[in-house]
Amino acid sequence: MHTAPAPVLDPHADIVELTAAIVDIGSVSGNEATLADAVEAALRTHADHLEVIRDGDTVIARTHRGLDRRVLLAGHLDTVPVADNLPSSRRTRAGREELVGRGSCDMKGGVAVFLQLAVEAVAAPVDLTWVFYDHEEVAAADNSLTRIAAEHPDYLAADFAILGEPTSAGVEGGCKGTMKLAVAARGIAAHSARDWVGDNAIHHLAPVLERLAAYEARRAVIDGLEYRECLNAVEISGGIAGNVIPDRATALLNYRFAPDTSVEQAEAHVREVLAGLDLEITVTDAAPGALPGLSDPAAADFLAALGEDVTLAAKQGWTDVARFAALGTPAVNFGPGDALLAHTDDEHVPLADLHASLEVLGRWLGVTR
Repeated sequence: MHTAPAPVLDPHADIVELTAAIVDIGSVSGNEATLADAVEAALRTHADHLEVIRDGDTVIARTHRGLDRRVLLAGHLDTVPVADNLPSSRRTRAGREELVGRGSCDMKGGVAVFLQLAVEAVAAPVDLTWVFYDHEEVAAADNSLTRIAAEHPDYLAADFAILGEPTSAGVEGGCKGTMKLAVAARGIAAHSARDWVGDNAIHHLAPVLERLAAYEARRAVIDGLEYRECLNAVEISGGIAGNVIPDRATALLNYRFAPDTSVEQAEAHVREVLAGLDLEITVTDAAPGALPGLSDPAAADFLAALGEDVTLAAKQGWTDVARFAALGTPAVNFGPGDALLAHTDDEHVPLADLHASLEVLGRWLGVTR
């Protein structure tokens, strides 16, 4: 029995070719080992200036030059399940060249940029830590950054962090927090032909939906960036048969809140919105957001180096910048690709984004081409 040879990544290749090679190594969450092996091998072969550490399916590479500041750049290796969109392909559409394939946008384009710069940035003005990690697209408890922060916090120590999430090669500061709440209504079961002896729990959710439909979300401006909050019902369940009045029904709510709001404040706000209704409200999942921290000296230097042409906006979703914020490290999102294309069947990244991200970050890190 012959074992297939491990894929080989050439970090000196054209950035589009490198991205395609990384995309073509399938790495759905839980199956990142092959890609982690390839990334580790590329770093050990082509980057003698880096200390390379393998921790599970996470690969960490860092310099030790004794400089005043350390910057961490992180990209996740995993993707959501494939939807008949591998292997990768190239196309030209509306005059724009694109690389199509699962993970091309979220976030193997960013991983490719980081891998190439990890090899090339031998004389950066700061010490660097590169983190290529697993299990981002699943439960937070399974995310390898959760484990590493607990077991080896020194691996993640830095003055500033950049997460390679897709931002169309612009900068998105911070991120919103997220919370899921189960809102349950009780009733009395009965035969649907004699509903007057029962109490329909599904109907008790009507006031919840009415309040959510009328809800006016807050827009918070922080460091000049506008975060738009969102509170929505995302799932409703209840009932056991077509001839039974349901005695229990549940609506799952998702609240995306600005990073100036704590998890406790977010829960209190949702309870206030639903005040007066006879409901059981349970928080099933929550994660705080991250303030943009753009006034931090390291962040300010990064923005200044990028120049005025780079767009600056708020991250409207949740990303792992929140993990770095919890460690006291200001962080931003920066990477190729449009976040709106993440997880879609037509996931793709413009080739121009790959080149722009590489050029901008490379300039900041002192890489000359």
